[in-house]
Amino acid sequence: MSDFFITGTDTDSGKTYVTCALLRDLRRRGVKAAGFKPVACGDRGDARAMREAMGEPTLGLDLLNPVYLRAATAPAVAAELESRELSVHEWVESYKRVSGLYESVLVEGAGGWETPLATGKTIADLAQQLALPVILVVGNKLGAVNHAILTVQAIRLRGLECRSIVLNHMAEEWDAASVMNRKLIEEYTGVPVQAELIRDQQEIDSGAVLGI
Repeated sequence: MSDFFITGTDTDSGKTYVTCALLRDLRRRGVKAAGFKPVACGDRGDARAMREAMGEPTLGLDLLNPVYLRAATAPAVAAELESRELSVHEWVESYKRVSGLYESVLVEGAGGWETPLATGKTIADLAQQLALPVILVVGNKLGAVNHAILTVQAIRLRGLECRSIVLNHMAEEWDAASVMNRKLIEEYTGVPVQAELIRDQQEIDSGAVLGI
């Protein structure tokens, strides 16, 4: 199987929601899959949700989430507030430990693609070090097309493949933008939207999204 990096167009685009849906479907298919949240800021709810989706509620959180910072802000800022030095190399090593235990690992970033991660480093630097195919979660709202185009361009500039896009409808009602965004995103990025989730939808086709 393969590992993947899950990123979003911005904070609260639905990365954890999509990651957990993918984990549940992979497990349903019999794949021993795990989520990996390199850094969590504010709380560890994302890592707990991943652990639940994996069906391993007693698994130690430190394996899935090696760095937890108290302030609900960008990791680089939260680390500075705690006088901590964060290392991309240490995250890569933590990822390798998880990858050695599972058939497929979904690495979920923090915030958007260029969210400050450590001194002089962003989430994109970690993704580049891991060199995994990227799944982009797009919050379907006004402005989503612009955010998607810019993020896909940035992913490619790092020499990485944007494998697919998941369009996440966060509002209960659809407006003109949310109806047309899928067509425009596919047209302008050249990346297929392999899943379009309506609000509170729990099911997703991991085979289509991940290509495995």
